[in-house]
Amino acid sequence: MADALVIFKPDTAYRLAARAGIWGWLCSERDWKVESLTWFQPPASLIESHYDFLAGRPFFGWLVDFMTALPMPVGRVSASAEALERMRYDLGETRIQQSRPGSLRERYGIFGGINCMHLSDAVDTGASEVARWAKFVQLDKIDANLEVGTNKPDHTFHLRSLATQVNAGIHVELASQMMRELIAEESDIEGAQLEALWRITLGALA
Repeated sequence: MADALVIFKPDTAYRLAARAGIWGWLCSERDWKVESLTWFQPPASLIESHYDFLAGRPFFGWLVDFMTALPMPVGRVSASAEALERMRYDLGETRIQQSRPGSLRERYGIFGGINCMHLSDAVDTGASEVARWAKFVQLDKIDANLEVGTNKPDHTFHLRSLATQVNAGIHVELASQMMRELIAEESDIEGAQLEALWRITLGALA
């Protein structure tokens, strides 16, 4: 068994129906074991190091902002190489528009890189990612109390349609406002946290 890093990105950390769906899958522990999960807001330096292979890309600034704006559930799972490959298959392709039908990202992702979760893509990658993050956050206990059910609505497909319009420059103001309202309905945060979630979501569509 080997370690892999898992992160609930902000879109599933705070959209409660999406979070419940992802957590229900992860805690099923079909061929893997959740070893730790805790809420953590990473510093920019950690995210820049984690995604250093994307440095210089046009979206890199947004990505760093997206991954540092709010606390997120971060943890470690143990899995064999084969189990990790199956987990990655269940999760789906990185870009939402290309995610396999039936995958978690196709089910809960909104647009582009707003794609639910980070999961190490191989045993070697998992070892290096866990070692890097363990310098900043404890990865040896479960203290994030996530639920597998919620009474909050799931607006994923409506949000995806609206996000496509905003990205294409169609009905931008109206679609943006409707996205804002739907995200608020899905979450239980308010004030500065809700504004941050809205800002980083909209930032992906620019």
